[in-house]
Amino acid sequence: MVHAIQFRGSPSGEVIQTSFNLPDIQSDEVLVRVTHSGLCGSDIHKLQLPLVLGHEGIGIIEETGSACSRLRVGDRVGWGPLNSTCGTCEMCTIGKDAYCPNAKMYSVEGYDTQGSICSHAVRKEQWLFKIPDAISSADAAPLMCGGGTVWVPLVEQCKPYERVGIVGIGGLGHIAIQFAAKMGCDVVVFSSTDDKKEEALKLGASEFYATKGVADYSQLHVSKPIDRLIITSSAKFNLGLFYPVLARNATILPLSVDGGDLTAPYMPTVGLGHSIVGSCICSRYPQNKMLDFAARHQITCMVEKYPMTLAGVREAVDRLRDGKMRYRGVLGWEY
Repeated sequence: MVHAIQFRGSPSGEVIQTSFNLPDIQSDEVLVRVTHSGLCGSDIHKLQLPLVLGHEGIGIIEETGSACSRLRVGDRVGWGPLNSTCGTCEMCTIGKDAYCPNAKMYSVEGYDTQGSICSHAVRKEQWLFKIPDAISSADAAPLMCGGGTVWVPLVEQCKPYERVGIVGIGGLGHIAIQFAAKMGCDVVVFSSTDDKKEEALKLGASEFYATKGVADYSQLHVSKPIDRLIITSSAKFNLGLFYPVLARNATILPLSVDGGDLTAPYMPTVGLGHSIVGSCICSRYPQNKMLDFAARHQITCMVEKYPMTLAGVREAVDRLRDGKMRYRGVLGWEY
């Protein structure tokens, strides 16, 4: 039995530190010693729940169940927000298990101990991903959720010869720029101000446009129309703002997590043949392909590092909640 240190949410919204005796592993499970965890915007939405926070875990396997065959003790692995699926429905059998109607994801009832901001975790072998040696643990953590979230719409919707617009250069956006550029796309970035222009261009963007104070986006004088628009910003706006810079039959892909409704002009959407396509978290097959791609193309994440202590977790959460986090936050026991 392993005595785990865990960092949980609470009804007050303040992070608390608890301890927990993990159950013995089952035949298809492994015991992971957590080394790093990313901090995602979704964690901020869960702060008032008494669950173990985090769903971008990286760690070392310390024990494997008798039925485990893919992973071994000593392997460095990661996991994201998906905990289990039925395995037999149409979505599961075609490799889109993230859309399984019975999928159990981070924070659902019965999985309150499955977070990654902790010292140890028991996980099903099938939901763990082996991390390539070429990717550091600090880079790997944000890829477990943030990387997969932008990877799927890019590979499913974007062609190498297309112009891909990316709205926002935060935790998701800065990864999306790199992936899209390495795929061969012409990457165009939209951000509220010029603050991150140089960084966006270094990451692979070919054009950058600041939108703050611009009511008519035709006045941005974008050089060519945008074929695919990936929205990584959490700010809500009428999608019609971007219609003046879109090509006909453009695809708009909103990725950030939020409540409320999407708003778009009806007739321009119909008349121009635009598509608005939702995209969920990454399924297992594309997640493995994403990690391989990131390793081969040296994709890195721009992170702020914090110690995995109560003070460190609280500081990271406060910075993310206040909108002060520069790209992604990563907690580590070694920091």
